[in-house]
Amino acid sequence: MSLQSIVTKQEFEQKVLNSKTPVLVDFWAEWCPPCVAMSPVLKNVAEKLDGKAEIVKINIEESSENGALAAEYGVRSIPNMVVFKDGKEVDRIIGMTAGATIETKLLA
Repeated sequence: MSLQSIVTKQEFEQKVLNSKTPVLVDFWAEWCPPCVAMSPVLKNVAEKLDGKAEIVKINIEESSENGALAAEYGVRSIPNMVVFKDGKEVDRIIGMTAGATIETKLLA
């Protein structure tokens, strides 16, 4: 599994809210060094958890819909990673974190 990007609210509903597996949503921006540094960590986790969980990235500045999604979910600082299960937020990670921590939260 590779990291997927979301650019519309419809994609968010399809890939996150309607997912049968846990999903980590990474709210990020290109100008944010910690966000960029998390990309290889998230890619590694996505590969390890292939079939067990999904990871999607939302660049908060890529579209007005992405900015609105970030506001809707209370994203005030980035990187901000929200874990969803059965379409509901169950956990949140703010700032840089280890891949093992992300795996644990996704599989909990």
